[in-house]
Amino acid sequence: MHNKTIKELSTLLHSKQVSATELARHYLGRIDASGHNAFLHVDHELTLAQAAAADERLAQGTAGPLTGVPIAHKDIFVTRGWRTTAGSKMLDGYVSPFDATVVDRFKAAGMVTLGKVNLDEFAMGSANENSAYGAVRNPWDASAVPGGSSGGSAAAIAARLAPAATATDTGGSIRQPAAFCGVTGIKPTYGRVSRFGMIAFASSLDQGGPIAQTAEDCALLLNEMIGFDERDSTSLTVEQGNVREDYTRDLDKPLDGLRIGVPAEYFGEGLASDVEGAVRAALDQFVKLGAVLVDISLPKTALSIPTYYIIAPAEASSNLSRFDGVRYGHRASEYKDLQDMYRKTRAEGFGTEVKRRILVGTYVLCHGYYDAYYVQAQKIRRLIADDFQAAFADKCDVIMGPVAPTVAWDLGSKANDPVANYLADIFTLSTSLAGLPGMSIPCGFGTGDKNGKRPVGLQIIGNYFAEAKLLNIAHQYQQATDWHQRTPEGV
Repeated sequence: MHNKTIKELSTLLHSKQVSATELARHYLGRIDASGHNAFLHVDHELTLAQAAAADERLAQGTAGPLTGVPIAHKDIFVTRGWRTTAGSKMLDGYVSPFDATVVDRFKAAGMVTLGKVNLDEFAMGSANENSAYGAVRNPWDASAVPGGSSGGSAAAIAARLAPAATATDTGGSIRQPAAFCGVTGIKPTYGRVSRFGMIAFASSLDQGGPIAQTAEDCALLLNEMIGFDERDSTSLTVEQGNVREDYTRDLDKPLDGLRIGVPAEYFGEGLASDVEGAVRAALDQFVKLGAVLVDISLPKTALSIPTYYIIAPAEASSNLSRFDGVRYGHRASEYKDLQDMYRKTRAEGFGTEVKRRILVGTYVLCHGYYDAYYVQAQKIRRLIADDFQAAFADKCDVIMGPVAPTVAWDLGSKANDPVANYLADIFTLSTSLAGLPGMSIPCGFGTGDKNGKRPVGLQIIGNYFAEAKLLNIAHQYQQATDWHQRTPEGV
């Protein structure tokens, strides 16, 4: 049962071959027996109550395509009933009085929440080792990282602890863990998924999206996720009137004549040979499907790392200033005055990586450094976006390349080297800085690790609002290959 896709589960539910309650119990049993540390909070009573409500809708004939299908939510989305910690001691035990828009939309669709999944603290990290509640283990190899920050979401899908999971992507946090765990994930155009109720890291970069087994599953999830939200000032809409986008509409379109841009900068020094081999083989498969490969250049790619690690920490230092021990969250038990309470509360509540980024962000926003660092970074951000637009204008329809330079690394091997972690995001940061949609699909396995079982992800990048095109391309690839169907040993 747990190896079935969302579409297959939906068919079983609507044909009464399985009930939402039976399905929920099945996944809860798998979560309870799991050793991946993917889930932070599970409540059987709450989950089964939602499942019973879904069964009622199915019996009455008022169910939608996702009614009764289980889902896990990244613990960065606030949820009524389930704890929301953002992977931090600062919010240990916090329960929100309301649901995030994303959670609310899936609840309205009748999906059944299984619980909250682990992440790097406040979504800051590339390995899911920065969680205050312990690292998530990659289902393919327990000694490897699952990627971050949405490592819990990706690991839950790979281990078949859930058929669907929400995630967020600030600089690659959907695409990179999806690649490391051999599952499918998509980051929509910035502003297409509401950020209301998503605990903010970097407000001009954060974007929600789904992780699932297949591109078709992601399309079904995006149908509910995407849409204008008046409570989010950055929310965008391209729909006319009350017509909602259907991301499944183009899945079966052939790829004849598709122009795939292959950036030289994505295949240079630093790219592991096993990753390059898997990605090149995937590109060859697209040629067999009718596509044409076009050599392009994204010359500002190398600047995406310093640019991102100025802008993102600057916004983080502002967003995380709300965690002061006064209104909610952790408060130090002993302090002399208000300033001492601030200092001790933040020293106790924030982890090392979060403190590091707050310090960097505060520094670049200081008087005398704002113009030299933050303003210049924003100018380079525009140049990075212009590189993509120049490519899309007359050279290619989509861009493809690796998600990360290597397969997942060993747990702890980069824990004391933050720069090494930052460099792992080289191929995903520029897409986020430009606000473009991008996705990761499994395309093979590395050969350089100790057992050859660590997945490789192919990145597909599109122009603004091109989510349907990306899903079509990914779906056609998955119809011709079986990488997305492979599961870790014992699953």
